[in-house]
Amino acid sequence: MIKICLLTATRAEYGLLKRVIQKLQLEEGVDVRVVVTGAHLAPEFGLTYKEIEEDGIEIDEKIEILISSDSPMAISKSMGLAMIGFADYFERSKPDLLVVLGDRYETLAVCCSAVNHRIPIAHLYGGETTEGAVDEAFRHAITKMSYLHFTSTEAYRKRVIQLGEDPERIYNVGALGVENSINEVLFTKTELEESLSWKLDSPYGIVTFHPVTLENDTAEHQVLELLKAIEINPQYQYLFTKANADSNGRIINDLLDKFVKKHENCRVYHSLGMKRYLSAVKYASFVMGNSSSGIVEVPSFGIPTINIGDRQKGRLQSESVINCQPVGSEIDQCIRSIKNYRHDNFNNPYEKVNTSMIITETLIRALKEGSICIKKKFYDLGENA
Repeated sequence: MIKICLLTATRAEYGLLKRVIQKLQLEEGVDVRVVVTGAHLAPEFGLTYKEIEEDGIEIDEKIEILISSDSPMAISKSMGLAMIGFADYFERSKPDLLVVLGDRYETLAVCCSAVNHRIPIAHLYGGETTEGAVDEAFRHAITKMSYLHFTSTEAYRKRVIQLGEDPERIYNVGALGVENSINEVLFTKTELEESLSWKLDSPYGIVTFHPVTLENDTAEHQVLELLKAIEINPQYQYLFTKANADSNGRIINDLLDKFVKKHENCRVYHSLGMKRYLSAVKYASFVMGNSSSGIVEVPSFGIPTINIGDRQKGRLQSESVINCQPVGSEIDQCIRSIKNYRHDNFNNPYEKVNTSMIITETLIRALKEGSICIKKKFYDLGENA
């Protein structure tokens, strides 16, 4: 019996991994262990582990790591707790493979424990760049700890090779989020309104804004600039999703709570879950903020994204993405330009066919063939050019 452990620490991460988890569960001779940590287990972030259980996916273990603060010191301590908690878990469970997605601090800490336990790692999605976030460094570090790599574009595959990884272990599979966008059976607008308990009787935008973690204490100012632009554009309804468990995320969420109480055309949610979020995107006029979703998934819906600031700087973008600085007047100008914005037939660089199936089949094949060797040789571009 092959034992595969899949890690999830956030609502977005789980939404992306869900199809891979479900496909692995259908494989004979595979013991799938889903381990939940981080924001999933925090009441202030909506206890989103419940969404996993509602999908009928059994959670092998819940490992608490969050401290009731999002200062840099608290995040470092949470990383320490993650290493301790997962050291115990890996000692007990001894998985044959750990599957991780993304670039968050929790993921880096868990991978450190996995390396010490000599557990091979499969990583989605290396090679990407986000110049405004500490995730940039974390992502590349996770790449060097991992054996199997799944990238979302060919450009990112080449970048993983540039980091010294063997091309034979790197697969350009496209983005799981795009596959979800295309294949998920979504709510009708009426069903969405019932789920939200909110009548969407005006054009609306979806807003998600996270801290730019390589900037010092800019979260409050930037969110106030965003809210200033929203306030002078009451022709839209605004559906906010809260920031994640990054440094200064609580500042953003507190400001959103206060703003929504004073504005009837706004609502804020801890988490929409994948199906409800994608359904909301389907009927939206635009998406706004600095979430990777606006860059990766939203273009497949043919609606524009207003991408604010530097958090996603460096990512490949569709023509449907409009970039601006976190300045109220610039954001206002972008919102006002939406009605004249053409969004037909945009190419999404993250879109490929059968993403989750290719990932699943590759994982199973590598484990059954016994081809994984954690003694990696550095792939030198000079020698192999």
